[in-house]
Amino acid sequence: MIDSMKNVLVLTTTFPRWENDPEPGFVYSLSKLLGRDYNVSVLVPHFFRAKKFEKKENLNIYRFSYFPEKFQKVCYDGGILSNMKKSFLAKIGFPFLVFFEFFNVLILVKKKKIDIIHAHWILHHGLIAAIIKKIYGIPFIVSSHGGDIFPFKDNWFFKMFIRFVLRNCDYCTTNSSVTKEAVLSVLEINDIEIIPMGVDLNEFSETKRDNSLKKELNINGEFLLSVGRIVEQKGINYLINAMPEILNDFSNAKLIIVGDGNEKENLEKLTKKLKLENNIIFTGKLPNNKLPRYYATADVFIAPSIKDSYGWVEAMGIVFLESLSSGTPIIGSNIGGIPDIIRDNETGLLVEQKNSKEIAIAVKKILKDKNFARKLVKNGQNFIKTNYSWDSVSYRFKKVYSVILAK
Repeated sequence: MIDSMKNVLVLTTTFPRWENDPEPGFVYSLSKLLGRDYNVSVLVPHFFRAKKFEKKENLNIYRFSYFPEKFQKVCYDGGILSNMKKSFLAKIGFPFLVFFEFFNVLILVKKKKIDIIHAHWILHHGLIAAIIKKIYGIPFIVSSHGGDIFPFKDNWFFKMFIRFVLRNCDYCTTNSSVTKEAVLSVLEINDIEIIPMGVDLNEFSETKRDNSLKKELNINGEFLLSVGRIVEQKGINYLINAMPEILNDFSNAKLIIVGDGNEKENLEKLTKKLKLENNIIFTGKLPNNKLPRYYATADVFIAPSIKDSYGWVEAMGIVFLESLSSGTPIIGSNIGGIPDIIRDNETGLLVEQKNSKEIAIAVKKILKDKNFARKLVKNGQNFIKTNYSWDSVSYRFKKVYSVILAK
């Protein structure tokens, strides 16, 4: 029997709220591709003014409310942990989020006759899926993206729930080798595999290069780019501190920082302190459809991630895939899952975390040697096509689904 008509329920908190939402779209991209072979329903938290239900391409998207609409602050715009750190409403809203998600899963399981659940993140979606399996016997796959394991793996209370999920899941995927190691440090399981998230090679392409963007941003020299949430883990302060040395050799270079987060105000103060206002621009968040133009036009992309105070490290770094696919050389910290993508001096340059001096040296090396930069890009693009294209990634997930459904 072909399992193309099987019903899949995807649980996640990272999902576009509307067209061209700056929220990461990797779960949406994967779900769309899986929707070619399965009937896919996606359950996500609601956000003010987002549609409660929409049918988008081949997906049924359900958004559940868990608080009065204007006070739903737990998810989006920085992530759950970041939001709970800065917002009292997010702290008190989290238990309601979990309760109402569980309640809505119960409804959809019956309404849609769900055959398999795909929970993105062990906590808390994996926990809900594990309880549903205990009640209804519905198998589930849990995908760990790093943020659900690094901050919690050494805490006995959270480890208890993580182990419960891992013992009961039918399969676990992780987005990188370091995430897999973290999961296995909590509980040794056999059915685990590294399947990363992917990149759209058509959307992120060198054809999107647009030199008029430099004019818009008033860039008369080299275009340095960094994209992502502006939080402690991203280590942007070390990049800003590297700028004076970069400017010694490239006086007209300008750093464009795309994104938003709770560290933005501190970084703007640091920029003023170093008198770099003419060389650093904070754009805030940009719609996802505008990002390809930025990636393709930049001369170098830098993401100097660090291990933050929560113990959180970059588990993968989709931004590196997007940059390389767009033809721009990449620099990242030698930490977390980044070395899975950046093979030093082959697909990009790795620097020591929290080291502004190394960042400056790496940037200057790429800017001074165009042939070297082009070699990194060419190697990186070949590597991505084989390992990170959405077609190859979705194919691997379909194989996992088929194995589970055949049991």
